[in-house]
Amino acid sequence: MPTAINQARPSHSLINAELFDRLVDRIVRDEDMTRPLATRVMDQALAFLAACARDHGEPLAPSPLVDIGWHTFLLHTRAYALFCQDVAGRFLHHEPTEPATLDRGEISETRRRTLAAIEAAGYSVDLDLWPGVHAECKQDCHQCHQGCSDSPKKK
Repeated sequence: MPTAINQARPSHSLINAELFDRLVDRIVRDEDMTRPLATRVMDQALAFLAACARDHGEPLAPSPLVDIGWHTFLLHTRAYALFCQDVAGRFLHHEPTEPATLDRGEISETRRRTLAAIEAAGYSVDLDLWPGVHAECKQDCHQCHQGCSDSPKKK
């Protein structure tokens, strides 16, 4: 279980600096977010996707803020597809789950599993972007239950 931001390899190094900057700029513009926060969001989205690229056998899911980074990357379809091929060897699909299908305990457990997977993949976890880790998730989480549809549970 992560306890703080750890020092690991930077996930923004998974893509070139020009693309990273374009994605951060888009988050700033589309989400009316500060650049420092948008940078952190995109960095965590890349770390999350790198974790999804590994075979876990259990579902992973982004936090609402991290999902913004994933959605932003998905808009750049060619770059996203190349990233998926390079990092995962397959396309990492985004399949949202309706909020009513998940209970709070399941959300918290999936969140903890996701953060452990990010760390196991060698990337930093920014806990401020992952609410509901230390206690029951009290937010109306409506994010992807599977994280990536290539999970063995989806096959």
